[in-house]
Amino acid sequence: MCSQEALQAQRSHLVGLLVSGSLEGFESILDWLLSWEVLSWEDYESLSLPGQPLSRLARCLLDTVGNKGAWGCEKLVAALQEAQAGGQSPEPRDGWDPHSLHPARDLQCHRPAIVRRLYSHVEAVLDLVRERGFISQYECDDIRLPIFTSSQRARRLLDLAAVKANGLAAFLLRHILELPVPLPLPLVAAECRKYVSKLRSTVSAQCRFLSTYDGAENLCLDDVYTENTLELRTEVGTAGALHKSPATLGLEELFRAQGHLNKDADTVLVVGEAGSGKSTLLQRLHLLWATGQHFQDFLFVFPFSCRQLQCVTKPLSLRTLIFEHCCWPDAGQQDVFQFLLDHPDRVLLTFDGFDEFRFRFTDGERHCSPSDPTSVPTLLFNLLQGNLLKNARKVLTSRPDAVSALLRKYACTECHLRGFSKEAIELYLRRCHPEPGMADRLLHLLQATSALYGLCHLPVFSWMVSRCHQELLLQDGGSPKTTTDMYLLILQHFLLRASPPDMASHIRGPSLLRGRLSTLLHLGRLALWGLGMCCYVFSAQQLQAAQVGPDDISLGFLVCAQRVVPGSVPDLEFLHITFQCFFAAIYLALSPDVPVASLRHLFNCHRPGSSPLARLLPTLCVQGSRCEEGSVVALLQKAEPHNLQITAAFLAGLLSQEHRDLLAPCQVSKKALLRRRRACTRRCLSRSLRKHFQSIPPAVPGEAKSMHAMPGFIWLIRSLYEMQEEQLAREAVRGLDVGHLKLTFCRVGPAECAALAFVLRHLQRPVALQLDYNSVGDIGVEQLLPCLGICKALYLRNNDISDRGLCKLVEHALHCEHLQKLALFNNKLTDGCAHSLAMLLACKQDFLALRLGNNHITSAGAQVLAQGLRSNASLQFLGLWGNKVGDNGARALAEALDDHQSLKWLSLVGNNIGRAGAQALALMLEKNVALEELCLEENHLLDEGVCFLAEGLKRNSSLKVLK
Repeated sequence: MCSQEALQAQRSHLVGLLVSGSLEGFESILDWLLSWEVLSWEDYESLSLPGQPLSRLARCLLDTVGNKGAWGCEKLVAALQEAQAGGQSPEPRDGWDPHSLHPARDLQCHRPAIVRRLYSHVEAVLDLVRERGFISQYECDDIRLPIFTSSQRARRLLDLAAVKANGLAAFLLRHILELPVPLPLPLVAAECRKYVSKLRSTVSAQCRFLSTYDGAENLCLDDVYTENTLELRTEVGTAGALHKSPATLGLEELFRAQGHLNKDADTVLVVGEAGSGKSTLLQRLHLLWATGQHFQDFLFVFPFSCRQLQCVTKPLSLRTLIFEHCCWPDAGQQDVFQFLLDHPDRVLLTFDGFDEFRFRFTDGERHCSPSDPTSVPTLLFNLLQGNLLKNARKVLTSRPDAVSALLRKYACTECHLRGFSKEAIELYLRRCHPEPGMADRLLHLLQATSALYGLCHLPVFSWMVSRCHQELLLQDGGSPKTTTDMYLLILQHFLLRASPPDMASHIRGPSLLRGRLSTLLHLGRLALWGLGMCCYVFSAQQLQAAQVGPDDISLGFLVCAQRVVPGSVPDLEFLHITFQCFFAAIYLALSPDVPVASLRHLFNCHRPGSSPLARLLPTLCVQGSRCEEGSVVALLQKAEPHNLQITAAFLAGLLSQEHRDLLAPCQVSKKALLRRRRACTRRCLSRSLRKHFQSIPPAVPGEAKSMHAMPGFIWLIRSLYEMQEEQLAREAVRGLDVGHLKLTFCRVGPAECAALAFVLRHLQRPVALQLDYNSVGDIGVEQLLPCLGICKALYLRNNDISDRGLCKLVEHALHCEHLQKLALFNNKLTDGCAHSLAMLLACKQDFLALRLGNNHITSAGAQVLAQGLRSNASLQFLGLWGNKVGDNGARALAEALDDHQSLKWLSLVGNNIGRAGAQALALMLEKNVALEELCLEENHLLDEGVCFLAEGLKRNSSLKVLK
């Protein structure tokens, strides 16, 4: 191709090449053309407009290059070849001069190599150039918009350097040479290169679309993927007063996290609740690798599903596992496999859904041969331990209940997937509904319905809201509040979609469910059988045994599973494990074949004597182990506890008074089974909670009785909330007589907060509620407000709470006569909440303790807080450690405390307080006659500041402890 005519002749083929990859591939082609000066800066800017379709940009590029003549056409071909080189790291060409007189020109000349070296360090470089004043905070935030990948952020930084005349380009030219060189690919044979190319294509094809949702739509992962909150697990109690909140990670930082549990291990655990987005997170990781955007230190990535692996019954070798169940080399299998064994550090294996693996982790059986076959559990467990393919990285996703201490011993890092933030919910809905106004209407609905907003923090509920947007916006009744409400809504959405168009407008509610009752029971029986057998992928024979036919499948809740063996008939699985639990609950509620007494086993989620929870449940719930194989009782006894808990909560919701009219017409029998099952469920829940409370040890003489929630408490509370019965909630907590209720590390999110408030507001005596180390957030705080009146103390450390949540909390706290203590350290509070806190101190003259450590309060906030202190005569404990109040803030606080009569303890640790602040505190000590302990570690007092304090102490008679 040497002319514009030849370019036009090949235009269709070239457009196909340019758009066949990702936007990342297209932008890398622009990098090469810009570095060779084929494109001018104006050309590049016109081809880099965000939001333009890739096909349009590709055609514009061909038009631009065609006008450059034969030389431009030749360079375009060369750029295409470079971009398709398969991940080779371009190195700077000769002539890289870090002290160049024309740094912007040199950055452009070496642009492909700079982007390659910069992309994995771009966040740190952005922080550095902002700190040095080369770019503003606004420019930094603009580059960091979540729609951009790390490579795009690197390019945007280089683009900014090209137009700034403040030395940014010269700084980058010098600094980039100091960055670590990306790991080069080892020299590999042609067969290996072909295999890598095939593996990338295979993984890309599997991951490009969201496969876990129904076939009615193809959701492109790039279009709708939204960042999830991923936190690094840290050991509590290992740090001092300035212990910070868990670090929040980006997905690309997954293997660079420093929270090592075992530095010799090579497995990363990603833990999250059902519906929190674990599978989608892995799918995104796979796609980023396959398209060359991230994780390029790995030459091979092998994705596996644990629910698929447990279907394999024959022995496997490591080679068979990788090739047969992931991607088979077309040639040179032995050479490729040997290369894998020789370079395990270039291999990543991911195992999704370990909680759905029926085998529990054990390290009892060693297997070290990569060629000898063994059972799938033994193979998987030895991979995780490092006995096979040592130094290969592994990622394992699981629900928390399946992660044992033994498994954690073989993990180098553990990350918790917390779900969507408020910003992520908005971004996700806008990506799903780009049409004008639709996302705004949905967001307005969510903000007006905090219970539904709280549910949406789990991505699976955000997807449901997106799918059912028309029903939500047009419904006459109230919005869904409970999990069951939301799943019934999407069930009706699917039923209407499967109905003939002429009938869909006439059938609603009970008649809609009644018309497809046989389908619901068929799916429910299959779901329950699967839960009992720990089976989540169903063959044609299993579908036939459950009488699931084509009409039942066409409803959309069963979708094709990923094939275990290429060429095999695809099996089916439920959209999500929660849908399988939901249909199992429908079967338990509506099937005439379910004995009422068998429901008691649903609330016995652990074997008798296996855990404290078993001892909390009524004796009637634990019957003999002799039961008919395949019966409902047998299935409930064998199912996994975490799945039974979800099913139990759904059953409680289905049997609630609210849904009686919806389900009553669906009774096959006329024996009022729904009423009897509802009564049985109520009795089980009430008895279980009473037994739970009765098991609390007696209080130590002279102290308030304290209760630390046991594993089943939150589940029982959620089940009570799903039933939505005030009388049942009142009866359930009638026997709870504790002064302190501790729910730390209990995975409490906004939905759990709504359930807690629904039940705890009926307590007869005030209680201190401790919710540290959970995921309450601002929405969760709103859910807690109904029970705030019964709280005498509220502890919310490490809960991602911002000023918005705190201001709502204070607004209600002003009218709560019992509330006397608030602990909100390790959150996201700023000066924006200071006015609310000052009002709290000024108005509540019986308030005792306010702890705000490790937030972002500066001198401005401290000065506002000091105004509230001046009007307060009751506060005894004030904690502001780990903030930035500085000298001015310390001076304002000291002046407010001059004649304060009640404050006994003040912590200003780590607040950048220097000489002036120490002098103000010393003057306060001369006058204050109440303060007993003052903590000033990790400041900048220096000798002069300490001397001021010493002088102040000469006139002080109350202080007992000075740190």
